[in-house]
Amino acid sequence: MQLYGYFRSSAAYRVRIALNLKGLSYEYVPVHLLKDGGQQLSDTYRALNPAALVPTLVDDGAALGQSLAIIEYLDETRPEVPLLPADALGRARVRGLAQAVACDTHPLNNLRVLKYLKHTLQVSDDAKNEWYRHWVDVGLGALEAMLAQSDDTGRFCHGDTPTVADLCLVPQVYNARRFGCDMSAFPTIERIDAACGELQAFVDAQPQNQPDAE
Repeated sequence: MQLYGYFRSSAAYRVRIALNLKGLSYEYVPVHLLKDGGQQLSDTYRALNPAALVPTLVDDGAALGQSLAIIEYLDETRPEVPLLPADALGRARVRGLAQAVACDTHPLNNLRVLKYLKHTLQVSDDAKNEWYRHWVDVGLGALEAMLAQSDDTGRFCHGDTPTVADLCLVPQVYNARRFGCDMSAFPTIERIDAACGELQAFVDAQPQNQPDAE
């Protein structure tokens, strides 16, 4: 099994946590999103993942893209340490929490959007960072309400064991802090993030602990 990723990629970060929680060994293949004009844009990588995005998981010769699809594939093929609840309602809630990050918040703030704002639209660094912080505030504000108002929230986003929702939450919080976002309005999120940080699987997946960390 091979994981093509970039140490700062939120999407790759999610998959690293999933692999670690399940105790799966894999070969990490760095794809630098900035060097050489973006190694993800090379013909070689596009042949593996035509979307030219990370991560890509290669398992038994099959190449899979999109972090949530990869995580659910891992959950279906390696069901030990499940990352989705057993009940349909619980699975729907966890998927909704995960997608609130992966579909609503993260796409507005990923590297290619920020590069387009800066290099094509010629916005200033201050304006670009304000864009980032605005959409983080909107996204995490909604997520905070979802978590704080639900009895299903436990030590983690859903109950007392990590799920896909936590795998999406933690990388988003990491990047929000890196961009200087004020997290004081999100106490439930900060509490859950701290609980995840006590687990070695999350620690080992942190960007600074990857072979390609700079």
